[in-house]
Amino acid sequence: MSVIHSCALSKSLTIMSHRYIAEFNLESLPVIQTEFLIIGSGSAGMRAAIEAAQHGDVLLVTKGQLQESNSRYAQGGIAVAMSKHDTVECHVEDTLKAGNGLCDEEAVKIMVEEGIDRVSELIGWGAEFDGDENNNLGFTIEAAHQRHRVVHRGDETGKETTKVLMNHLQGQKRIRCIEYCFVIDLVVVNEVCFGVLAIINDELHWIFAGATVIASGGLGQVFECTSNPSIATGDGFAIAWRAGCKMMGMEFVQFHPTTLFVEDAPHFLISEAVRGEGGILLNSCGDIFMEKYHHMKELAPRDVVSRAISSEMQLTDSPCVYLDATHLKEEYIKKRFPAIYETCIYYGLDISSSPIPVRSAAHFMMGGIQTNTDAETNIQGLFACGEVACTGVHGANRLASNSLLECLVFGARAGNSAAVYLKDINGCQMPKGPIRNEKDCRLNVDFDVKSTQQLVRKSMWEFAGITRDANQLQHLMNILDNVGEIVLVDGIEAFELQNMIDVAKLIARAALQRTESRGAHYRHDFPNENDAVWKRHIDLQYGDN
Repeated sequence: MSVIHSCALSKSLTIMSHRYIAEFNLESLPVIQTEFLIIGSGSAGMRAAIEAAQHGDVLLVTKGQLQESNSRYAQGGIAVAMSKHDTVECHVEDTLKAGNGLCDEEAVKIMVEEGIDRVSELIGWGAEFDGDENNNLGFTIEAAHQRHRVVHRGDETGKETTKVLMNHLQGQKRIRCIEYCFVIDLVVVNEVCFGVLAIINDELHWIFAGATVIASGGLGQVFECTSNPSIATGDGFAIAWRAGCKMMGMEFVQFHPTTLFVEDAPHFLISEAVRGEGGILLNSCGDIFMEKYHHMKELAPRDVVSRAISSEMQLTDSPCVYLDATHLKEEYIKKRFPAIYETCIYYGLDISSSPIPVRSAAHFMMGGIQTNTDAETNIQGLFACGEVACTGVHGANRLASNSLLECLVFGARAGNSAAVYLKDINGCQMPKGPIRNEKDCRLNVDFDVKSTQQLVRKSMWEFAGITRDANQLQHLMNILDNVGEIVLVDGIEAFELQNMIDVAKLIARAALQRTESRGAHYRHDFPNENDAVWKRHIDLQYGDN
């Protein structure tokens, strides 16, 4: 890869095929050139980079530090059919059931089957998952699984996974990483992607790539309550949408039932594995309640548990419920859930002797950039994998601990597909003609980015959260429309907010269209599934009314 400070381009062309949110002229920008560009440093992005590096030079860019991603905070583990008591068929069956009729069965089979090799590979690279003294893997069970199939490293499986991937990645000579790189938009000409516009060291660059992979993670920060880190503002979803990618299943946001509810504490994830180890949910009156809502009680699907918690909070007029794990011995809790134990101790709570105050929070997006099983989007040269992508493996509701498995499997597939594409087109070729986007030079200096961000997050949580209805969603759409586009404001925070607004509108629009309840999408006004009408996906594309 190389840095080029000018491009020999001819024939002036102002691009209007999709919306850009920055003013630019590629002729005047510094250019970084690479064969493969990977956006995101989570499990999917790193695995894609490792795969692509077998075929050419790779540039991996990340919004923050290399180790900061949604993947790092995954607690529960990786669901994989490696136990002698488990089968691929059973794992596929559980995944399809959780997806409420909207999973792509081929994609699910690929994930489950290839996931065995990907996890074995990870172990070969040094991953140390919990097991017995004979080095046999320990498998736990989580909600909606029939079998014990979740491998884990305490309650820090994501941290272990990303550490191993990072170590392996940094040993690859053909991978270069740039931290604190904010990608503003994809450069797309005639439905072909030629890299991205990005801010590096406060300067706008064109990163020109033969093949680009979006692996930018989630969008939880669009909601007021979320388990996601601060970087998860949906940037990858938004840049893909503006570039003309087909977006699928945007109404399906999974809310994790249990995050820590303590004054001044973040919405720290309290792993589903705590319930897998026998943790019991209590309302503020001390009553057990899950048996009223589902026969699987605490191990019911996440959407059921989240709605049950919300209902109990309303019935008892309480801001939270409680997760009681005091039946477990203190030493076992410290070993099995070290991060949860230490975090709670930091906030003055000993979970070995006191129930944990919890409430639900936005956690995972099942929908996203529509791809096939080879991670290809509808734009040539552009691929997507991980949470930002929608292959159909999750359908309307993700099975617990399938997310890291998805990242590993489709990250590897994305890297390989990018290599095949680059070979087919005979390497990187610059687009013809100067490319620019002109913007009104008047900046809206009075626009308050932070207060608008708070308005968007609060409105999304209130009107497009765990439960929804037409009136709420229409009110939300009106709020978002009144916020309007903020493209007259420059700066990373403003670009980030524009991404949040774009993503919020996609979620609200899809949620309003789906007039039924299915999986993580629950409508008060349409409380039942309607297979006759809605056993299908909602696809959204920029410019399609």
